[in-house]
Amino acid sequence: MFIAKRLIAAAFLLAAAPLAARASDPVEFSLDNGMQVVVIEDHRAPVVVHMVWYRVGAADDPAGHSGIAHFLEHLMFKATDTMEEGDFDRIVQANGGTHNAFTSWDYTAYHQRVAADRLGLMMQMEADRMTHLRLDRSDWLPERDVILRERGQTLESSPDRIFGEQMRAALFQNSPYGRPIIGWRHEMQQLTGDIASAFYHQHYAPNNAILVVAGDVTPDEVRALADQYYGPIPPVADLPPRDHPTEPTQYAERRLIMHDARVGQPYLYRLYLAPRRLTGDQHQAAAFQVLAALLGGSSQTSVLERALTYDQNIAVSAWAGYDGSALDQGTFTLGVMPKPDVTLQQAEDAMDQVLADFIANGPDPEQFQRVRMQLRASAIYDQDDTAGRAQDVGADLAIGLTLQDYHDWLDELESVTPEEVVAAARQLNRNASVTGWLMAEDAQ
Repeated sequence: MFIAKRLIAAAFLLAAAPLAARASDPVEFSLDNGMQVVVIEDHRAPVVVHMVWYRVGAADDPAGHSGIAHFLEHLMFKATDTMEEGDFDRIVQANGGTHNAFTSWDYTAYHQRVAADRLGLMMQMEADRMTHLRLDRSDWLPERDVILRERGQTLESSPDRIFGEQMRAALFQNSPYGRPIIGWRHEMQQLTGDIASAFYHQHYAPNNAILVVAGDVTPDEVRALADQYYGPIPPVADLPPRDHPTEPTQYAERRLIMHDARVGQPYLYRLYLAPRRLTGDQHQAAAFQVLAALLGGSSQTSVLERALTYDQNIAVSAWAGYDGSALDQGTFTLGVMPKPDVTLQQAEDAMDQVLADFIANGPDPEQFQRVRMQLRASAIYDQDDTAGRAQDVGADLAIGLTLQDYHDWLDELESVTPEEVVAAARQLNRNASVTGWLMAEDAQ
């Protein structure tokens, strides 16, 4: 009965999806200074999400200054011409809102969630710090200590995260994607307010930014406010091109073994180079996304999980993943955490055999259809999350995709065939991969 009810609910969602999409399609326009604006109407509550995305991230850090994009994200809450240090946070909270920021390899984003009638105030403050940040009026040194502590507390305190950092550094031979977003500690220690200020003036400008507003607003209201607050800001004339070093052809797989006394359960992790989503041509990326959903996905449908955990009873868990939302290069991951009496070599051999069998036999037809329905249902449920939609749109646009690509992504996923999934699996090239073993200090 439970399964039947879920299928009925999914069928209803599938039928209702086109109508829901038409009712709240994002609206896009640009200001005269080059700032891209997207509005997502959602009038269910008098709330708005206001996001500003800059097309600059950790991959744009200059050589020797890793972590500067993330450092600047912290410094953006310092003084401006009109606000003292700490005013931004105080004003948002005084108006009942929440706010935060984050840095990726390809972008940096700042966002607030407030009552709809406070949107103009958020734009006023965000526009102010877009062009009037005053690091000369702020003490930047304590903030450098903050990011150094952040690296220690969130990364260096976790063997899993150190392991992941080492894996990426081994995978990318030339691309800046091999550097950690937060930066290498020895380079973070050399960052200064002057370095951050130069980076700010070079990259923070309306013609390098995307404004996404979602919630209880109309496009006309957003346009008027954006023209008022962001419109007067002049564009940067010499905006640097995003010409990152790219990966050469890789001819040899790499292996990495890390020992750490804090490791309680060893596991193996493989990271491949994979295609990214391309504007106007996302089909190959969609095939890798479906492949990851089939090999990984839920414990009930995962090919790896069922084979290694249930059928062979040699693993605690197994997983697969794909990240094609990147400006330069995607990645595909496989992993297994074996049971205590199973060696990492045995687990790796079993994982490779499952992948080989999948390539030889293709996906089970019923499972393939089940995964397709899950992907579609998940995409439909995502439409109910206003902040999530704003984040998805902003992230897509920040890596060079378009609103049409955003709209087409689900159709691309649904059009993938079993043969194309197998073809994607065949493209996983061991010569363009790193296989890592993480184990305890005394493990062999």
